[in-house]
Amino acid sequence: MQINPTDLTRAAGILSTLRDEVGKAVVGQREVVDQTLVALVASGHVLIEGVPGLGKTLLARALAKALSLNVARVQFTPDLMPSDITGHAVLDRTQGDGGSIGTLRVLRGPVFTNLLLADEINRAPAKTQSALLEVMQEYQVTLEGQTMPLARPFMVLATQNPLETEGTYPLPEAQLDRFLFKIDVGYPSPAEEAAIVVRTTAAQSGDQLPLAGVTARLDERNVLALQKMASFVHVDERVVDFAVRITRATRDWPGIANGAGSRGAIALVRAARAAALLDARDFVTPDDVKRFALPVLRHRVLLSPDAQLEGRRTDELLATMLDSVEAPRL
Repeated sequence: MQINPTDLTRAAGILSTLRDEVGKAVVGQREVVDQTLVALVASGHVLIEGVPGLGKTLLARALAKALSLNVARVQFTPDLMPSDITGHAVLDRTQGDGGSIGTLRVLRGPVFTNLLLADEINRAPAKTQSALLEVMQEYQVTLEGQTMPLARPFMVLATQNPLETEGTYPLPEAQLDRFLFKIDVGYPSPAEEAAIVVRTTAAQSGDQLPLAGVTARLDERNVLALQKMASFVHVDERVVDFAVRITRATRDWPGIANGAGSRGAIALVRAARAAALLDARDFVTPDDVKRFALPVLRHRVLLSPDAQLEGRRTDELLATMLDSVEAPRL
């Protein structure tokens, strides 16, 4: 199926407007915002990591406000239970007949929404984190033997602090693999930090987030249409091969103990399609794949003990590996 050039231009304009809307709250961090928008169009989930105070929750809240979708937020804590996320069944005595003690009624949890903000997801133990596995992969929840589908679109925007910080738990590898991207939020530049201080303190009291200027730009129908359009962006066989070769290179690269599985190559192609749509193109280039290799792969590989002892960083190893994989000429 060919994408109408007019529709392509309109889609890129809509996404540019959405980017500007999020930028009314988030100062700088252009690459982080773009990666989040690409994940939205690719129908993927995002894990945002950074030290406290760098605007991870602000980014998630700004995107939520820029979309006319149902939004739910869960603050992950050590005592959070899986049923607090997915829901649970209660005995409803008003629904039974005279000789019955009642019937079980399912109370849906906050996961039944379009955009789920999972704040500080690594503050909860693995048992609670694993409650999102079925949700993120199959877009459904099984409660009391009943399988209930989630509304579409559905996206998990999770934030986490680095594991070195106190009171955090590592996410299970199976759950990490369900995230399309792991986005690292770094420190802002001096000019950006000054702008952040001004925006957050001018005419505002307390620690209120600067979200007043953000208005909704996309609704459910628009988001689904963009996701559908991205699925028809053309990907040449040589570009698919490039994504596969990048993923396979992680499996025997020095310093990496466990490489990425096939879901890594799938994520690279999905992200590249969405990135092309963001740039008003109906075809994917090798640069689209390479551009998103770090956010796609950094949470899907595990450093070897020797590399950890030497203080090597995952992004450093992946960047060196990427330079070794020859890109195709189209």
